[in-house]
Amino acid sequence: MIVVDDEALVRSGFALILGAAADIDVVATATGGDALAAVLEHRPDVVLLDIRMPDVDGLTVLGRIRQLDEPPAVAMLTTFDADEYVLAALDRGAAGFLLKDTEPEHLAQLVRTLAAGGVVMSPKASRTLLRSLPRSTAPNGELDRVQRLTGRERDVLVLLAQGLSNAEIGVRLHLGTGTVKDHVSALLTKLRVSGRVQAALLAQRAGLLEKERS
Repeated sequence: MIVVDDEALVRSGFALILGAAADIDVVATATGGDALAAVLEHRPDVVLLDIRMPDVDGLTVLGRIRQLDEPPAVAMLTTFDADEYVLAALDRGAAGFLLKDTEPEHLAQLVRTLAAGGVVMSPKASRTLLRSLPRSTAPNGELDRVQRLTGRERDVLVLLAQGLSNAEIGVRLHLGTGTVKDHVSALLTKLRVSGRVQAALLAQRAGLLEKERS
C-alpha cells in the first residue's frame, strides 16, 4: 500500500502504524505531486490519499489513479468530519474515506477491508455526510429502486453498506463469493449507481441500516 499526504509527519506516522502489521506492506509514501509515479512504480492494492494537498489536490490525484488499468482501492484521508470534498471524491470512485485521527488500532483492519474490496467510511464522517444528504433531497425514484431489489439483494446491500467485502458477505449469508459478486453486480445495475460506495450511501439514505440496528 501507499500513503499520500503533503505532511511528512502524517506519512511517517501512518507508515509506522500500518507497517507494524505483519500482513501489510507500506511500499512507499508520497506527496500529491509524486503520487501517480509512486502508484505506477509499485502498483499497490491500496492507497490512502489526503483529500487536501497544496501541490496537487487529492481529487486530481484520485482522478489520475482511477484512469489506470486495474487501479488500486483509494480511500480519502481528511481532517474534517464535514469536508465538502468527500462527496466529490466518492463520485469519482473513491472506495471510502476516513478521518486522520482514526484510532491506530483500527487502521490496519480498514486497510484489509479496502484490499478485500470492501467499503470504508469513518463513522463520524459518515454521519456528517449523511446529514448533508437528507432523504428529502434524494433523487426521485431512488427509494423505489431500493424497493425493487429482491430480499437477498437487499441483504447483500446492507452488508455492503456496513463495509464488508464479498467474501465476508458470503460468510454472513452462507453464499459463495461468486454468488455474492453476481448479487452485487445486479443490485448496482438496479440502483443505477456506479460503485459500492454510492450503493452504500443510497442504502443509508433509504434507512436500511437504521432498520438493521433496530
